Amino acid sequence: MSTWSTNDIPDQTGRTVVITGANSGLGAQAAKALGAAGATVILACRTVSKAEPVAAEIGPNASVAALDLADLSSVRAFAEGIDHLDVLINNAGVMAVPKSRTADGFEMQFGTNHLGHFALTGLLLPKITDRVVTVSSFAHAIGKIDLDDLNYDHRRYERWSAYGQSKLANLMFAFELARKLGRSGSAVSSMCAHPGYASTNLQSHTESFYDRFMKLSNLVAQSAADGALPELYAATSPEAASGAFYGPRGLGGLRGAPTLTKPLPKARNESVAQSLWVASEKLTGVTFDL
Repeated sequence: MSTWSTNDIPDQTGRTVVITGANSGLGAQAAKALGAAGATVILACRTVSKAEPVAAEIGPNASVAALDLADLSSVRAFAEGIDHLDVLINNAGVMAVPKSRTADGFEMQFGTNHLGHFALTGLLLPKITDRVVTVSSFAHAIGKIDLDDLNYDHRRYERWSAYGQSKLANLMFAFELARKLGRSGSAVSSMCAHPGYASTNLQSHTESFYDRFMKLSNLVAQSAADGALPELYAATSPEAASGAFYGPRGLGGLRGAPTLTKPLPKARNESVAQSLWVASEKLTGVTFDL
C-alpha cells in the first residue's frame, strides 16, 4: 500500500460508481480515475453544468445527475433515479462556511456533510452491491457531537467547530454502518477515508480571511489527484476492509500514498454513534433496511 497509485486500481469494467461532489477537487479526480479504469461513473452534483465538462472528459461511461445534499427532497429524487450501483462514494462537502441553514432547516455543514449523505446512503443501500466510502477529514479531531444541539439551534455558532462536528459525524456514521452491516450479514462494506491536506477549491469558499491563508498554504499541499487516492483505495482495493479508515501515510497524515490510519478514540464511541444514528433517522426521516 505504501506506493499505491491509480495504476493499482483493479479493472472496474461492469461496475457502477456514484460519487457526490464530483464536479471538482477530490470528487472529479476520483471520477476520472474510476472512469479510466472502466467504471460507469455517475457524477452526483448540485450544479449539473459544472460537472458536465468533467463527464465529457471521462467519456461515454460518465453521466451527471442533480443532487443537492442540502435539500432532502433532492436527495430522495436522486435516489429514485438510480436503479443499481456497486459503490457509493460520499465525497461532497462544505467547509467552515458562515452560519446558514439547509432547505430542511439543518445547520449547513452538519446538514450537508452528514445528514445529506446519511439519507442518501439509506435510500440507496438496497441497490448497492459492494461498498460505501465516506470521506471525512483530520478535522474530526476538533469535532464534538453535541446530541442536545446538533444543529446549533442554541449554542454559539463557530464555523470550524461545526465543520469538525460534521466530519466526526462522517466517521462515526461510517463505522456504525460497518457494524450494522456486519451484524446483518450483508455483503456490503463501509469504510472511511480522508485526503490529508490537498489543494482543492473547498478551502477557498469559507467566505472569511481564511480563504487567503488557505490559498497560500495550498502551495505546500498535495494535489487533488493525490488527495483522492485514499478514497479510491477504499472504493476499489480488494484489501480494503469494512470499518477501516484510510488516509495519507506521510507528514503526519497530510500527504502521501494511502495507508490504514487511526481516528481519535472518540470516533469509535459506539454509544454516541448509536445515539447519532437515531437522531439522524429522526431528522431525515430515512431508516436503513438492515
